[in-house]
Amino acid sequence: MTRSRACGFTLAVAMAVAAAAPAAAQPSGQMTWAVHVSLAPTWFDPAETSGIITPFMVLYALHDALVKPMPGNAMAPSLAESWTMSKDGLTYEFALRKGVKFHNGDVMTAEDVKFSFERYRGASAADLKAKVARVDVVDPYRVRFTLKRPWPDFLTFYATPATGAAWIVPKKYAEKVGDDGFKKAPVGAGPYRFVSFKPGVELVLEAFDGYWRKTPSVKTLVFRVIPDESTRLAALKRGEVDIAYSITGPLAEEIKRTPGLTLAPTFFPFTVWLLFTEQWDAKSPWADKRVRMAANYAIDRQGINQAVYLGYAKLAYSFVPQGMEYFWVPPPYPYDPKRAKQLLSEAGYPNGFDAGELSGDMIYGTAIGEPVVNYLQAVGIRIKLRPLERVAFFQQLADKKLRHVVQNGSGAPGNAPTRIEVNAVTGGRYAYGAYPDIDGLFSEQANEMNPRVRRQILDKIQQMIHERAMFGPVIEPAFLNGVGARPAVHGLGLIKNHAYSAPYEDLKLKGK
Repeated sequence: MTRSRACGFTLAVAMAVAAAAPAAAQPSGQMTWAVHVSLAPTWFDPAETSGIITPFMVLYALHDALVKPMPGNAMAPSLAESWTMSKDGLTYEFALRKGVKFHNGDVMTAEDVKFSFERYRGASAADLKAKVARVDVVDPYRVRFTLKRPWPDFLTFYATPATGAAWIVPKKYAEKVGDDGFKKAPVGAGPYRFVSFKPGVELVLEAFDGYWRKTPSVKTLVFRVIPDESTRLAALKRGEVDIAYSITGPLAEEIKRTPGLTLAPTFFPFTVWLLFTEQWDAKSPWADKRVRMAANYAIDRQGINQAVYLGYAKLAYSFVPQGMEYFWVPPPYPYDPKRAKQLLSEAGYPNGFDAGELSGDMIYGTAIGEPVVNYLQAVGIRIKLRPLERVAFFQQLADKKLRHVVQNGSGAPGNAPTRIEVNAVTGGRYAYGAYPDIDGLFSEQANEMNPRVRRQILDKIQQMIHERAMFGPVIEPAFLNGVGARPAVHGLGLIKNHAYSAPYEDLKLKGK
């Protein structure tokens, strides 16, 4: 066969194979969520990520991280293909994935990584940056982090949703539009690009066909804000939404009874607890440990679990969730209202006392807060529920503006030290006070690279927190969601310890 004939034959075969091969499926259809919270523009910007899991509902769609939790891997290589740690624990070097494009066409480089870290100002930013000496661009696709001293939790803070510091934004675009402009029109490297946002109404995203991992199957994602859970359920039953987040109590039971609907619980390191903001004020009843212990004995945690979460939740022993690394198991507080009244009497309050307000966010603060208030009032702790809009609540909490008792909660990944640092150490984002001996031990463990020794110190810290009744652990909620008939892959539970649908590029509609 001559060369020209051979080339012609090869070309013909290639054309035949191409004709026979099915064309890659284009994204199609729409998947809609009924969202339980009011979406905040700050959640469109990884730099402003608060220490809660909620922003990652959006971040997993719009943006991507060097390393992030994915199905089967709590620290999956994403925008970074690999990384190394020096023997002395002082340097971490990330090798970046080549050819990654942002939604505006810019190619991701090490400069974007360095810029995103330096720009980050979200939860624990001060702590994170205080421990990082510098970030160096080694070459366009390699970036090196140098720590001031060995820090065993660097990757826990940087490479998980404990913070949003590893989620990368395009430097040129962010500098051009500024922080406000970025939140109005975010550009990321995730599987979906921003289309529109109506505050308090809905967020619309569209599949990005240049996403490095895979092109999404579903073309359009719509996140519809529906604060009332009965309205969310009604929208799900009518087929107006495909997934309804956060359905509790009798409404969750209704999902189980309704043909075509599925109850899909998710579980993540989410703990709800009481913060006694005035325990450091000698004039306050809460300064007396016996009063704080009384509040703990007053709460029927199993009753809350059954009524709100159909028994799917876990009873909380600490503000650190069970199963989290370095978790110490404290003795549980049994439901004992008689003991609670006795402790109040011993503290000088035989007839109880006026305890002011129990502040909490409107989402979890009401469902859990109402029974908590009832239990406290039953033993003489007279307190009123004060629900706040979620974003406002966490801002006031961080600004230390809330008083009396606060129903706090966190679903942020991490480990026991990350939870302790934020909530129980001087300077912690949500710490209203602290104790010098706990501060000292925390500093000691932060530099301890031996896991066994570190665990011993952390066990002691958590034991001291428990013995002083610094907090009132309530529950580790199950996140109950309703799923309609259209999704073939809804994404709930695919990523361990992630509450929401993800990865979005893996979602599928039936028949698509």
